[in-house]
Amino acid sequence: MPDPEIALPANPQKARTGLSRVWHAAGYSLAGLKAGWHEPAFRQEALAALVLLPGAFWLGRNWIEIALLAGSVLLVMIVELLNTGIEAAIDRIGPEWHDLSKRAKDMGSAAVLLSLLLCAGIWLAALAQRFLP
Repeated sequence: MPDPEIALPANPQKARTGLSRVWHAAGYSLAGLKAGWHEPAFRQEALAALVLLPGAFWLGRNWIEIALLAGSVLLVMIVELLNTGIEAAIDRIGPEWHDLSKRAKDMGSAAVLLSLLLCAGIWLAALAQRFLP
């Protein structure tokens, strides 16, 4: 019988260490990407990334430009996943309308919009520098 004074963690991941923890964390991350794929916005951004990420290596003239171009695309995907996580957590609480729930969802959406604007600005500036006199 286990010692009642030693509480087991609610999440078994917390008890893992070393490579076991890394291995399981990688599995959770892949599950998150798979769950994100079921979201239409993330799927569209991921498909755009399939074109834009190789395009970053073509358009960028040095590693800094490539990092900015590729990083801005990845940032959009990261923010979209975080926004989806916020929406899922809010939806788990309940379907009823609440001002704080709306505010959280609106701010997540605004974060996605800002990341998209940043990405578009970086890409437009790089294209202008490359093709305009």
